[in-house]
Amino acid sequence: MSQQPRSTAHPGAMFDDSTVARHYADGNWDAATVADHVRHQATNNPDGMAYRAPDADLTWAQYDALATRLAGAFVQLGLARGDLLGTLLPGGSLVHVVYLAAQQAGLVTLGMGPRSGEQDVARLLESTSCGWLLTCTVHRGQDTRDLMCRLKPAVAELGHHITVDLDAWGMIVKLDGVRRDLPGYAVAESLLAERALGPDELFFLNSTSGTTGLPKCVTATMNNRKYFSRLAADAGGLGDDETILSVLPSPYGFGLWSAHVTPARYGYTTVLCADFDPDEALRLVETERVTVLAAVTSQLVMMLNSPAFAERDLSTLRVVFTGGEPLQRERAAEFERRTGATILQFYGSNESGPLSVTRTADPQDNRLGTVGRPIAAQQVRLFDQDGTDVTATGGPGQCAAAGPGTTPGYYRDPHADEQLFRTDGWQLTGDLATLDEDGYLTITGRAAELIIRGGHNISAGQVETEVGTHPRVAQVAVIGVPDDVLGERVCAVLTTRDGQPLDVDELRDHLDTRGVSKHYWPEQVQLRQQLPLGIGGKLDKHQLRQELRG
Repeated sequence: MSQQPRSTAHPGAMFDDSTVARHYADGNWDAATVADHVRHQATNNPDGMAYRAPDADLTWAQYDALATRLAGAFVQLGLARGDLLGTLLPGGSLVHVVYLAAQQAGLVTLGMGPRSGEQDVARLLESTSCGWLLTCTVHRGQDTRDLMCRLKPAVAELGHHITVDLDAWGMIVKLDGVRRDLPGYAVAESLLAERALGPDELFFLNSTSGTTGLPKCVTATMNNRKYFSRLAADAGGLGDDETILSVLPSPYGFGLWSAHVTPARYGYTTVLCADFDPDEALRLVETERVTVLAAVTSQLVMMLNSPAFAERDLSTLRVVFTGGEPLQRERAAEFERRTGATILQFYGSNESGPLSVTRTADPQDNRLGTVGRPIAAQQVRLFDQDGTDVTATGGPGQCAAAGPGTTPGYYRDPHADEQLFRTDGWQLTGDLATLDEDGYLTITGRAAELIIRGGHNISAGQVETEVGTHPRVAQVAVIGVPDDVLGERVCAVLTTRDGQPLDVDELRDHLDTRGVSKHYWPEQVQLRQQLPLGIGGKLDKHQLRQELRG
């Protein structure tokens, strides 16, 4: 099946009618919105718990009521349908109330990670011409009125600051420092007539995690993000009564589908934390009797490294969804052995959506050694350096997709779109992969993360995989560092399980014993107490490159 052309009517335009019709006909998209699902849960299970979080525990009825009243307040505050609403919020229940309220009021959410730096916030607001910023009164210990004062000179369109806080008495909303009353539920519903966003309209912009140093905004429809939830339920064999712990930042694709969309669709209770902390995450698994965990790979490793891992009862944990980074096979196997849970991966990105998935029925070698079988509807392809489709021969090649999970592109960034899409419509991931005879996809590296040493192309991802097999290595990131003679040399920046040094000779001896080719041996090793994380919770290789390359 060939990819239908994308709509290019305006920056951030959504899919053309024929693409929408095809995905509906195939059963991959449907007409329900997230708000429809929440209203269904509130009607049929009003006292059931939607969220358990540090800022508030909310039943489905409370979640629906707060979001509806806040949506009505947005209308009263003067936001027009289609306006962008920039959000800078900590993890917890409130951020999901705000996202849902924005959808009901017909607003497009510009989601910014809770750890976004001030420069990134300014850049995102300016690049999108966003006129409204929503925060709590205090964000990460900072009075957001002061932040707003600093942002206004840098962001031409930024006009208004909304603060929203939850307390024991409900929700406190202020516009530019002046408190505003929330409308009642019935009044709010009347204000929202004909306002709500549809499932195929632009509803969310999320920034990339900034690995290039200049975050871009990925456009998404609800049907893009909803597509994950059914795949997850099927892959994990999810039942009617799951408890999800999502430790991911809410504005990114993984955080959205695991903590915002999937709970609403299936009525699951979702446990949240303000900031990820491995000890706190393990405590929550035990005390909340969590059955499904959603976490990026580095978070799993940090939980496994914690002394609390051996002290907590994790027996209720059945399924772990992970992704975002290469999975360290030995550490994943250890996690499974010590918990009894099954680790599953979605391979994909904010842009591409899910390309492949591992399932509970897959053998462990395939689950932990590959990223699963490609999702048929995503039409996954492998293209070699010349742009030739090499899928039939199993690659190697760069992964690309064209299906119901792929997003329309970047917001107001045609140059970035040109790099993201091939001329035939396939969306490129930048990941290099092979496809084996059993149909399993293996990621071998990044097209943009090749270390060129003396004219030889070395995959940083492949070196990371091999270094990660050393029994004392906890986490590793491989970076190419400048060299006057060879161009680049391979440097492994790592943490160890025991916190003790691991020198390059010991590491090379291990790789030699495994039969690893010498050009995959690191030439430098740097020990760190911890590796830097980006605003999306993943390893921040951009920061490491800056540190190592000066």
